[in-house]
Amino acid sequence: MSYRIPESLIGEANAKIAAAHDEDYEALGLRLKRSGVDIDAVAAKVAAFALAVPTWGVGTGGTRFARFPGPGEPRGIFDKLEDCATIHQLTRATPTCSPHFPWDKVSDYRELAERAKSLGVGFDAVNSNTFQDQPDQKLSYKFGSLSHSEKAVRDQAVAHNLECIEIGEKLASKALTVWIADGSNFPGQSNLNRVFDWYLESLAVITARLPASWRVFLEHKLCEPAFYSTVISDWGTSLTAAEALGPKAYCLVDLGHHAPNVNIEQIVARLIRAGRLAGFHFNDSKYGDDDLDTGSIDPFRLYRVFNELVDASARGAAGFDPAYMLDQSHNVTDPIESLMASAMEVQRAYAQALLIDRAALEAAQDANDVMLAHRIFKAGFVTDVSPILAEARRRGGGAIDPIPVYRTSKYRSHKAKERPAVARSSSGII
Repeated sequence: MSYRIPESLIGEANAKIAAAHDEDYEALGLRLKRSGVDIDAVAAKVAAFALAVPTWGVGTGGTRFARFPGPGEPRGIFDKLEDCATIHQLTRATPTCSPHFPWDKVSDYRELAERAKSLGVGFDAVNSNTFQDQPDQKLSYKFGSLSHSEKAVRDQAVAHNLECIEIGEKLASKALTVWIADGSNFPGQSNLNRVFDWYLESLAVITARLPASWRVFLEHKLCEPAFYSTVISDWGTSLTAAEALGPKAYCLVDLGHHAPNVNIEQIVARLIRAGRLAGFHFNDSKYGDDDLDTGSIDPFRLYRVFNELVDASARGAAGFDPAYMLDQSHNVTDPIESLMASAMEVQRAYAQALLIDRAALEAAQDANDVMLAHRIFKAGFVTDVSPILAEARRRGGGAIDPIPVYRTSKYRSHKAKERPAVARSSSGII
């Protein structure tokens, strides 16, 4: 029988710290009340906020040089579902997971959907993979996929994306995420406009085959592995592609796929204005395409992004329906702990942004009172909203403090016994 953390263990752990938590929550509630904020209303919104966990994220990632597997790693998608369900069980923030194909291919998707349902999780966007050659693949993606110079290779990449859509329908998904590694490493290696045209031609075929309720999320990446030019390299290129492809195409924002010092929240604001914001792959970045744990480097940037999101929601921005997902590579931590911590950091930024006095902020902006506007804006960020997050988890049946409960459960040790080490994980190196 596969081990799951007993609900009784969560209840016992919560009971031990409930009194202290109640004191902290009451104290914060009184403080927020002086500013006209109802703490229970904020907690309710945080409890309703959800994001997806990537199935590949629960396995150990790697660097360009090596990968160091940990104990109890998932051997395939069914093991990954157990880990994703554990994250949601403790945090109550991640009710869906996002699968990646062909890493997560199985022979019976009805069985996969039923297993997910029994674990209390569903499926978010499905992800295609044309950045790796698979063992049974006829043509190579070494020099590109959807924008390859040979039509046969482009057709193969299109066929794979159509297969992902078919799988996604069986899993009740509503979106396809497409990231390609296509680009060039030398000037003159490819015609910069022609490869973009081939990309659009390929995506047009894919988009035309989307079910009526589906969207396609276009993910851009500044560099790596194409260090001279990347076909979909920035938000402007992504937006150009989305507008060319029609109303089902949207632009995904990955917080790790930008050059240092890029104003990501302004990109978010522009995509919201254009009605083309698909959503997010949350992580953090220090030098470039890092995929570090969310909020580990620049939590203020995450807060600034959520300011734009809360603002768009408050004013009812047209077409505003972002999808939220974590997208991280865990090399030196337990992936489950990192994903739980990251989910909580995303909720933290959301809760903090909800505390901004938007009427006062707009008045200060209109009066050109720079310091006042900045202080009003930053007030949410300097507020410790941990009691709100903990209360939202408790109300949902989760752990007031998830990581200690996870460690007490010895979940990883149990899984190490259940899952003998395999030569190669299906997690991929990302």
